[in-house]
This record gives sequence, structure tokens and C-alpha cells, in this order.
Amino acid sequence: MTADEQQMVEHIVELIRKPGVTINENTPLVSSGLIDSMELVDLLLRLEDITHRRIPAGKVQPKDMDTVAKMFATAERVGKPR
Repeated sequence: MTADEQQMVEHIVELIRKPGVTINENTPLVSSGLIDSMELVDLLLRLEDITHRRIPAGKVQPKDMDTVAKMFATAERVGKPR
């Protein structure tokens, strides 16, 4: 796991606030119900901050944000450097 992915994992753990839940870069977040649609907006903004890329929300689907690994792949695919 990269340092950026670790930073995102830590942010997600704080966001979901469920005791005993541990996640890694491949943990399903959306499809498992750990993350809801409102939290996706927060995660997209955090992803932009971490990657220093502008990521158009219209080009991102919930499935693109299902795991931390997919988030970073999506940022690479559709994000534009700031």
C-alpha cells in the first residue's frame, strides 16, 4: 500500500466510525454498505487533495469508489493535474 493509499484508508476509518472495522486498499466500501452516497462526496474531495488532481464528479460512478485501489485508479484515469 502506498503512503497516499494509507492516508485515504485512515481518513475512511475516521469517517465511518464503526468500532472494530479494519480496511485495506481492496476492502469493498460502497458495495458492502460501509460508505453511503453522502460520504462519497467527502471521499472524492479528499482524493483530489491527496492526488493533487481535479476529478470531475460526472465522470465518477459509485463503483469507481468501491475500494481505495479503485479510487486511485479512477483519479489516474479521469483526473487532471491541478
